[in-house]
Amino acid sequence: MLRLLYLFLLSFSLLSACKRTKPDTPKNTKWSNAHSVDFNQELSAREEIKINTFLAHYRELKMQKTESGLRYMIYQKVASGLPLALDGQRAAIQVVVKTLDQKVCYQTPKDEVEWLSIAHSEKETGIHEVLLLMRKGESAKLILPSYLGHGLLGDRQSIPPQSILYIDLKLIELQ
Repeated sequence: MLRLLYLFLLSFSLLSACKRTKPDTPKNTKWSNAHSVDFNQELSAREEIKINTFLAHYRELKMQKTESGLRYMIYQKVASGLPLALDGQRAAIQVVVKTLDQKVCYQTPKDEVEWLSIAHSEKETGIHEVLLLMRKGESAKLILPSYLGHGLLGDRQSIPPQSILYIDLKLIELQ
């Protein structure tokens, strides 16, 4: 009889444990579009502060800001007679991608180039945006908020989640 009572108590406690709700979560709380908007606005505001602090420490970076939030500075220019890169062109680039704390995430080996189709590849959105402002032979420094880089998740390899990227980009060739 005692064994039966223990078995009943054990079964009851296991079943009731499975139905337990989290005590700190209100029952009627649901994630909404408003929550997403608030979260994104807060994230953007925090990234803006980080970028402005970075630029305050590196005053030699005279960056322009685009409507998307990209910051860029073309520091090695060529004669303005050369055409700007165009959407769909193939571009050979060399790139060094760092986080704002100067940790190198990845880079093109010195004697190699990466080929991409401008505005039609999986490269960071901000890189495509600035390539359209460059000419063959130019070099630029970029700061990409996370939403123009790898977003909330990072690249799941060397770029952490929600990373602001600091990029050195060279446009070697256009086809």
